[in-house]
Amino acid sequence: MNEDDQDRMRKFLQQAMPPVKGESEPRRDLWPAMLRRLNARPAAPAQIGWAWFDGALAFGLLGLAAFFPASIPLLLYYL
Repeated sequence: MNEDDQDRMRKFLQQAMPPVKGESEPRRDLWPAMLRRLNARPAAPAQIGWAWFDGALAFGLLGLAAFFPASIPLLLYYL
């Protein structure tokens, strides 16, 4: 890449991404807030249950195994 190509590329990039107007720095230090979030205890999950899709998938796999018993080793291999 020669100087002309680099200058053309620089101009294209400057046109595509104009400078940001206004403040470029955050108004306050964000690290203490990040540490509070990282150290906060996660909320307990409400109740873990099965979605309809999980049941449909399990039913489909059982049906596949019932109609095609030769597929059981293949299913077990991918589990």
